[in-house]
Amino acid sequence: MAYQVPLLINGSMVQSQTQTWLEVTNPASQKLIARLPCATDDEVIEAVAAAKAAFAQWRRVSVPERARLMLRYQALLKERHDELAQLLSQDTGKTLEDAKGDVWRGIEVVEQAANVSSLTLGETQADVASGVDCYSFSQPLGVCLGITPFNFPAMIPLWMFPLAIACGNTFVLKPSEQDPLVPMELAKLFREAGAPDGLLNIVHGGAEVVDRLLTHDDIAAVSFVGSVAVGRHVYRTATDRLKRAQVFAGAKNHMVVMPDANKQQAINNLVGASVGAAGQRCMAISVGVLVGEAQAWIPDIKEALAKVQPGAWNDPEAGYGPLISQAAKTRVLGLIETGKQEGADCLLDGSQCSVSGHPNGNWVGPTLFAGVTPTMRIYTEEIFGPVLLLMTADTLNEAIALVNANPYGNGTSIFTASGAAARKYQMDIQVGQVGINVPIPVPLPFFSFTGWRGSFYGDLHAYGKQAVRFYTETKTVTARWFDDDVVAGPNLSIHLK
Repeated sequence: MAYQVPLLINGSMVQSQTQTWLEVTNPASQKLIARLPCATDDEVIEAVAAAKAAFAQWRRVSVPERARLMLRYQALLKERHDELAQLLSQDTGKTLEDAKGDVWRGIEVVEQAANVSSLTLGETQADVASGVDCYSFSQPLGVCLGITPFNFPAMIPLWMFPLAIACGNTFVLKPSEQDPLVPMELAKLFREAGAPDGLLNIVHGGAEVVDRLLTHDDIAAVSFVGSVAVGRHVYRTATDRLKRAQVFAGAKNHMVVMPDANKQQAINNLVGASVGAAGQRCMAISVGVLVGEAQAWIPDIKEALAKVQPGAWNDPEAGYGPLISQAAKTRVLGLIETGKQEGADCLLDGSQCSVSGHPNGNWVGPTLFAGVTPTMRIYTEEIFGPVLLLMTADTLNEAIALVNANPYGNGTSIFTASGAAARKYQMDIQVGQVGINVPIPVPLPFFSFTGWRGSFYGDLHAYGKQAVRFYTETKTVTARWFDDDVVAGPNLSIHLK
């Protein structure tokens, strides 16, 4: 019998009583890995209730003690790093090196959570009026909810619950139903680090479970990463119920290549950033914008991209792994066919890709389109596969206008040898995360992940200082103490003159 993934409720791994189960399969072989429960209404209620009960105690725990929990946790994560990466590879199909990066970027956020003592410092001003002082401090919100996607099953949960809990909240996590095994291992290690019962709870399922959680009165804040359609639903549902929400949705990331860029560096970075992780990254570069004379580099880009081939997670020659599911492969193949029908020039077609020894994997080979226009569906939709689109611009201003006209604003980059061009780009571009000669500008966790426009709904972003603000409320106190109340010794008042 296949492994049945448990729920985590009030510190215990428990088997669901549901009648609805989903299959978790290996994307390289379609073999059954596990059966996943869709949590019942009672189990969702029980998980939230456990988090609420734990909050009453946890919010009173000293800030340094919360930080020590995170220090113990990050030490365990580092100790088990390679084991987690191997499990992640087999669960998602990612190459081992890619999986290691997934785990490590999550560990970096836990390290940042260990700095909570300095991150939550308040402000003080004496004598705002005669004899009156004013000061502020942060307090936690309550029970927070995280809904995470399949593509980063270690990093993105670790974006959420460590910082939320370090700030004094408790947490309910609903990981992706497509690869839940790594989040469950993260939870086991959190318990091993000494997390009290109820601090972190995990329930599984699809849309119905998400809606039960979003509409629960005791959920104070919601963090989400996923698709545009689901993200908009999550944001509207949460905010309609007056919950705080941060929602990271779709992307169409552009890399602008100027003619003065280092040619080989630009091409290598464009290729790697487009098909790495099979293009299943919200920060993947899916559009290359070649400016001026750089348009002559298209044959070189094609040649470099053609050398990248997918393979199994433990194949050291593999450039990337399979797509997460057969449904994802079908969707990507449909968009490739649509691009051909719309008139784009398909220079490389990965539709018929196969990998020796893995005939049933969700393989799509590297695919390259040139002659793409902004009205084509392959441009207006996030493909989320190993497909690179090439567009052209005569000038930097034209390239900036093209990027700014796109509804998404998650990440972008420019490759150039000109400081003036780089500065103009970073100032004029309407995108939240900008790389200069860096293809995928994901910030380290002492900054924040700052997608803009159609890529993000909310006010405060993930990790860094913005996440601390998201998971806390600021309380401001104005205090006055009267001189007549000063006491020296038992029952003896001192009247100051």
